[in-house]
Amino acid sequence: MLIKEVYDVVVIGAGPGGLAAAIEAKKAGALDVLVIERDVELGGILLQCIHNGFGLQTFKEDLPGPEYAQRYINEARAIGVEFLLDTMVMDVTPQRRLYLSSQQHGYFTLDARAIVLAMGCRERTRAQIRIPGMRPNGVFTAGTAQRWVNVEGYMPGKNFVILGSGDIGMIMARRLTFEGAKVSRVLEIQSYLSGLSRNFVQCLQDWDIPLQLQHTIKHIMGKNRVEAIETVAVDDHWNFVPGSEEIIPCDTLLLSVGLIPENELSKKAGVLLDPITGGPYVDERFQTSVPGIFAAGNVVHVYDLVDYVSIAGDTAGMNAARYALAEQQLEADYVPVKAGKNVRYVVPHKLDRKALESGDVQFQLRVTRPLEEDVWLEVRSESKSVVRRSDRYARPGEMVTIKLKPSMAEAVRAAESLTVDVYPKAEV
Repeated sequence: MLIKEVYDVVVIGAGPGGLAAAIEAKKAGALDVLVIERDVELGGILLQCIHNGFGLQTFKEDLPGPEYAQRYINEARAIGVEFLLDTMVMDVTPQRRLYLSSQQHGYFTLDARAIVLAMGCRERTRAQIRIPGMRPNGVFTAGTAQRWVNVEGYMPGKNFVILGSGDIGMIMARRLTFEGAKVSRVLEIQSYLSGLSRNFVQCLQDWDIPLQLQHTIKHIMGKNRVEAIETVAVDDHWNFVPGSEEIIPCDTLLLSVGLIPENELSKKAGVLLDPITGGPYVDERFQTSVPGIFAAGNVVHVYDLVDYVSIAGDTAGMNAARYALAEQQLEADYVPVKAGKNVRYVVPHKLDRKALESGDVQFQLRVTRPLEEDVWLEVRSESKSVVRRSDRYARPGEMVTIKLKPSMAEAVRAAESLTVDVYPKAEV
């Protein structure tokens, strides 16, 4: 492959967000679109997600992860997207120069008229949650175990305890049970589920795998290999409840305790990060604080469905191409978007006052606590309601979406800021 000095659009990451961004950039008129991937294969994390549940929104089909990815790979290749595999991006500058390294090409640089950051996310580790005990073999993240079982063909253990009710952890509880392992317990420090309700039903309840809420690990036992874990109940402030300790024999502990957007390159590019999500501040085009640098997918905030990652990639890729072709280089007049009552964060973080003139805009958010009764989802400007809709419930493990329509354009243009609230109907 002949590497060009300048590309219209460079996408970093070949997962679902990156592939979708590259395809849309090409469709929007960008001539030279390059995807850079550090792995030797395209598809990202989807390659190890062999369970179904992908594509219901995008393709109206129930697909396993690899098949979902392959559809995007096939389309990207068919329309002429270029790929650099087994290549690491070492640095990115605010001027959109990339420094790269690969075995085939050595150390080299290239420039981009626009960049889409699509590096995805990584798992929290034992060190980040500070579990006491020795450091025996047998403590892994759930994603690592998923890779070993589904791709490499290795079983990491026989008797498991899983800490955290994240989606990967619950899915692996079922997968390991399929393979003949015993999953003794799933522990969750919160008083509510941190993953999707459907995974709780399909992966835990259907297989009689017990879930203990408001429980965590007090100590890992074992010197060379995990021998047992000591669990303990916690109160509403995560303080241990004396006398609630229990010893559970096991040889493997899996951690499913959250995902963090992968943003080391974003920092190097000077992109401003949201301390709540860990991802870039973005507008409705998914442009970051650095002009010409866009971001899409789990690098912005952690999604619960891959279909939404691809949709975000579509938006970022299309607007990156427009920027590269000098269609949208004028500064926008932004309205700040704020997280209000019971809302942890909202994406996008700001909205162009003219954004609704060209179509709908979606706000995506997560709530701070479960609201199990009928709720209102509201976007308001100061004391005036812009849009309000109802839903049956709102849960931290499930992303909430509110759509703004062109009929609301005047209210947005006149707003000093927009605040998003989620609250029980009974509070009205």
